[in-house]
Amino acid sequence: MPTSFTVVPVEAQAAAADSSGEPGAPEPAPEPAPDLSPKGPPERGSGSLGDGTPRENSPFINNTDMERENIYEGKNMALFEEEMDSNPMVSSLLNKLANYTNLSQGVVEHEEDEDSKRKEIKAPRMGTFIGVYLPCLQNILGVILFLRLTWIVGAAGILESFIIVFMCCTCTMLTAISMSAIATNGVVPAGGSYYMISRSLGPEFGGAVGLCFYLGTTFAGAMYILGTIEIFLTYISPNAAIFHSEDVEGENRAMLNNMRVYGTCTLILMAMVVFVGVKYVNKLALVFLSCVILSILAIYAGVIKTAFDPPNIPVCLLGNRTLSKRDFDVCAKFQVINDETVTTQLWGLFCNSSMLNASCDDYFYQNNVTEIQGIPGVASGVILENLWSTYAEQGAYVEKKGMPSLPVSEETKTSGLPYVLTDIMTYFTMLVGIYFPSVTGIMAGSNRSGDLRDAQKSIPTGTILAIATTSFIYLSSIVLFGACIEGVILRDKFGEALKGKLVIGMLAWPSPWVIVIGSFFSTCGAGLQSLTGAPRLLQAIARDGIVPFLQVFGHGKANGEPTWALVLTALICEIGILIASLDSVAPILSMFFLMCYMFVNLACAVQTLLRTPNWRPRFKFYHWTLSFLGMSLCLALMFICSWYYALFAMLIAGCIYKYIEYRGAEKEWGDGIRGLSLNAARYALLRVEHGPPHTKNWRPQVLVMLNLDSEQCVKHPRLLSFTTQLKAGKGLTIVGSVLEGTYLDKYREAQRAEENIRSLMGTEKTKGFCQLVVSSSLRDGMSHLIQSAGLGGMKHNTVLMAWPESWKQSDNPFSWKNFVDTIRDTTAAQQALLVAKNIDTFPQNQERFREGNIDVWWIVHDGGMLMLLPFLLRQHKVWRKCRMRIFTVAQMDDNSIQMKKDLQMFLYHLRISAEVEVVEMVENDISAFTYEKTLMMEQRSQMLKQMQLSKNEREREAQLIHDRNTAAVARTKAAATPEKVQMTWTKEKLISEKHKNKDTNVAGFRDIFTLKPNQSNVRRMHTAVKLNGVVLNKSQDAQLVLLNMPGPPKNRQGDENYMEFLEVLTEGLNRVLLVRGGGREVITIYS
Repeated sequence: MPTSFTVVPVEAQAAAADSSGEPGAPEPAPEPAPDLSPKGPPERGSGSLGDGTPRENSPFINNTDMERENIYEGKNMALFEEEMDSNPMVSSLLNKLANYTNLSQGVVEHEEDEDSKRKEIKAPRMGTFIGVYLPCLQNILGVILFLRLTWIVGAAGILESFIIVFMCCTCTMLTAISMSAIATNGVVPAGGSYYMISRSLGPEFGGAVGLCFYLGTTFAGAMYILGTIEIFLTYISPNAAIFHSEDVEGENRAMLNNMRVYGTCTLILMAMVVFVGVKYVNKLALVFLSCVILSILAIYAGVIKTAFDPPNIPVCLLGNRTLSKRDFDVCAKFQVINDETVTTQLWGLFCNSSMLNASCDDYFYQNNVTEIQGIPGVASGVILENLWSTYAEQGAYVEKKGMPSLPVSEETKTSGLPYVLTDIMTYFTMLVGIYFPSVTGIMAGSNRSGDLRDAQKSIPTGTILAIATTSFIYLSSIVLFGACIEGVILRDKFGEALKGKLVIGMLAWPSPWVIVIGSFFSTCGAGLQSLTGAPRLLQAIARDGIVPFLQVFGHGKANGEPTWALVLTALICEIGILIASLDSVAPILSMFFLMCYMFVNLACAVQTLLRTPNWRPRFKFYHWTLSFLGMSLCLALMFICSWYYALFAMLIAGCIYKYIEYRGAEKEWGDGIRGLSLNAARYALLRVEHGPPHTKNWRPQVLVMLNLDSEQCVKHPRLLSFTTQLKAGKGLTIVGSVLEGTYLDKYREAQRAEENIRSLMGTEKTKGFCQLVVSSSLRDGMSHLIQSAGLGGMKHNTVLMAWPESWKQSDNPFSWKNFVDTIRDTTAAQQALLVAKNIDTFPQNQERFREGNIDVWWIVHDGGMLMLLPFLLRQHKVWRKCRMRIFTVAQMDDNSIQMKKDLQMFLYHLRISAEVEVVEMVENDISAFTYEKTLMMEQRSQMLKQMQLSKNEREREAQLIHDRNTAAVARTKAAATPEKVQMTWTKEKLISEKHKNKDTNVAGFRDIFTLKPNQSNVRRMHTAVKLNGVVLNKSQDAQLVLLNMPGPPKNRQGDENYMEFLEVLTEGLNRVLLVRGGGREVITIYS
């Protein structure tokens, strides 16, 4: 097959392969056909121009087999003389295209054999009706219609049968729409769905699905052969059976053995016919099609006849149980002959003698024998009885609803009694699997694309019309069968109550033999066509060279007939025949066809969504949503039919896919860009999967946690600006956010929010990925993001978020709790945490700091994060002119001079230039301000823990504490002299504080002001106040301050106090970045 240009003749491929030196390339034909092989350098796929520029090789470009004197005649094209070696004139190219013939795939030998005889190229002459419509009609209508549709209607009822048929017909219609789009996107040589999928989704999918389609076609041949044998042994010549048995179970086993013997003989005979010559099969195709059409017309004629003259087809019932009339004629216990009452044959079947006083079966003794009409006709009203399903277990009696029946206490063994029993258990999903093969065959038109006059017009029109016609036939047949035929006859699969006659044949007019003979020949012809098509499909796959072990099946006879592929097809078909049950084989081929149809839909959807330049189908009535719906329906039907068959079929396809991926030949069929990208990404991810990166390669892979407002817009866009400045386009950036609610309710808001975030990322030039989660709570959503964002080795190691400015507000009582829990989550995940305070004052990407400092306050060692972050920031234009200053804190016992020297040496080894300063913190008494600040903090914390307050009470409480805090702060600030700052907390002050504003306090809060501050909290507040004072003194004018972030308390009851400590620590600073390390070294002095 041509691989790079869809209209390359086979000679060109052979010649190109020969010139490239590929092993195994066929020899070019010695016929004076146009030689399109390139005569350039030996490298395949490259050519050279006069300017030395390599160009893509093509059979229509670099064509040197031209009469150069004709090309260079005249002066009109003299300007392009030097390019004529590689770029032919348009008139020459169009001439080659116009004379191109679209030969069937995989018949190179046949073409070479016939090439000498072919003096001129004959145009294909088949139109839509003959070339597409009738072949599809013949392939779709078949064995299931004649042998199983009445039984499906009887078991599932009219309504559920209608659902089954409608579901399957919808699946094939959607697939036909997708197939039409692919088939009209350029010239499609023979090969059908295999060619379309492989050229759309690549060799891996193409090979896997092509082999699945091959297996489906092969098992379809087995099903048609089994249907042929069932019609022959059951309805044409029952006496031809080789194996016999008396009991019911033995009879079923004997029937299966008969099917195996006759099926094997029929398979050998059909394989010989196919081997001798396909032309005989093609000549008989019209005869087989005529049988199908006549049979369907006979069914409709019979239905019309039942409206005014229903046939007399009596059915015998014992109580409400249907009896098999193979062994008796008279439906009665007694009959009067010559005024004498005698017993009938039926009596002898249920009793131990023909005497009236004989011992009989209890059920037979207590119930009457009645006779009803098997086909009462359209006007009888039997449709109401057949509306609903009547599923049954295996071996159950076929019973008529509404008939009187006296049950017996102990059922005797039914073996040998002439009851009609169900041979298999029936249920909805099983019937779907049995029915689906009756709607397959929609690929018949695309397989004949090489023989059509206008394939791009005929394939969509013919296929869709054929599906619409057959869908109407199936759906109308369901309603008509349910309206004409009695329910017990519908459920009688093999016509036992009709003396072994075909149920649908008894309905037909003028004779049941029209249906019997017609169905026999149609199933026989369908089997022959399957054995003809399947080997050619296997040969096409083998000759593509994507499955190495199949290459032997690409060879055949001298005329191109696939001999070895036919042998393998016959062997696989024999497996289906050895199964012997049509009801067991049908779900198997349903799986393979459904998988093939699923990937046809997927191919159309992928091509539509990718919008590749070459995707220009002439068929315009398609949409990717229809393809996805068809794909989903195919997948659902696979598991509805049989989940274990579905998994087995997927396993086979998966194994073939992996085999082609690892061992198959590399092919470029137009899907390479996407496949290359995916494989490269997969390879890179697997490479970085193994363990954390080395310290030298560590960089912050940031997960940015954004907050959204009610309109799904980002609250703090400067956070993305800061991310861009920190990352400078390097490493991984994941922008995450959480929507509160359920996904089903919020999916539209989630889509809108994601669009807003992506738009903002584009504006801020943040290169990364957006990941939005809808969760029942913000807390859980943030935890999920921290745990699961990223893929493989491309996971974040740092979380960046904004400080919750509203944590003190009474209407947002949980923001601080979510914040503290997120800190704990990052610590547990061993991830670094960056918290930007006053984020809205951070610079945008367009701003530039002309001067200023980035101050790092290194209080505890965090793995080097505080050193690395300013270095990364200064790589960006915003911070490039800022100087870096590092402050560290010395205690009373520390040698501050030595600390400064050590720190300078450390920075020297780190190759980081920065000013170093050691700040000494002198220990002194805890001030009254610190004591009072701690007390107010604990009072507020205690207030928020009050039991079940109403909203108004809570608001009054918050306002009260706010007023008291404001007064206390004002009173403290008024004391400007150092002497007043050193005042201590006295008993009198406690008493006065307790009785202050006595009249305005709520009685329930009096105990709050009797609290004494916790000493641990006092010490922490003292540290925060002292550090804040030192930092303000040194870094109040810094452009950015980086601080070690203290960890949250182990006791979760003190979370709100922790927030207060952080607030005091950073009070008065303009831009602050709180940094908490991830528990590992991120910077090293070693090379």
